[in-house]
Amino acid sequence: MRALIIGATGATGKDLVDILLRDPDYTDVVIFVRRASGVVHPKLTEILTDFEKMEPIEGQIKGDVWFSCLGTTLKTAGSKDKQWHIDYEIPLEFARVARRNGVAQAVLLSAYGASPRSNVFYSKMKGELEEKIKGLVFEKLIIFKPGLLLRKDTDRLGERISASAIRLLNRLGIMKKFRPMPTEILAEKLAKVHKVCSNGTHVIELDGIFEV
Repeated sequence: MRALIIGATGATGKDLVDILLRDPDYTDVVIFVRRASGVVHPKLTEILTDFEKMEPIEGQIKGDVWFSCLGTTLKTAGSKDKQWHIDYEIPLEFARVARRNGVAQAVLLSAYGASPRSNVFYSKMKGELEEKIKGLVFEKLIIFKPGLLLRKDTDRLGERISASAIRLLNRLGIMKKFRPMPTEILAEKLAKVHKVCSNGTHVIELDGIFEV
C-alpha cells in the first residue's frame, strides 16, 4: 500500500510515520512537509510542500490511503484565522485533491467534542472539517476523535496537569473512557484501522480507539 500523510512532523504524525515504515503492508510512505523531517528510509518519500500553492505537487497526491494528522494550537498559530487555515482549509484542499486523484481511503485525526454545531471555536472548526470531508465520499473514511493526548516530553504545563488529574480520577473509577492516550498508541491505531474497517464512514471516539 502507498500511504500519504500530512501533519507528519507533529507528535502523532511522527509516531505514525515510524509505524508505517516498519509495517510490511506499506510499501511506500509519502509525507508532505514544509521543511525536511530528517527521516531517511528506503520506503519514505518526502515532498517539500508550500501548502499555500499545492498545484505543483497535486500530481503526487496519489496512493491507497491518506492520513491527516495536521493541526496546531491557537497559541502557535497566533490567531483564529491562521488556525482555521492550518486545521481546516489545508486538510480540506488536500482531501479534495486526493479524492480527485482516486485515493479511496482516508483516516482523519479530529478531536473529541468536534461538531459543526459547537459554540467552541476549536470544536466547531474540527466538526465542520469532518462534515466537509464526509461530503467528498471516500470509499472508506475513518474519523478518530480522541480525548487528551500524551505527547512524549511535552512542554505543555496544562497538558501535564490535565493528564495527572484524569489519571487520578481513573484510579478512582471515574471518567475511565476519558483516560489519556499516548500518541504512539494513537498512531498504532491510525495505521491499523483502515485494514480492519469495512467500506463506508466510521467515527471512533475516546476509549473506543484503544479497542481498534
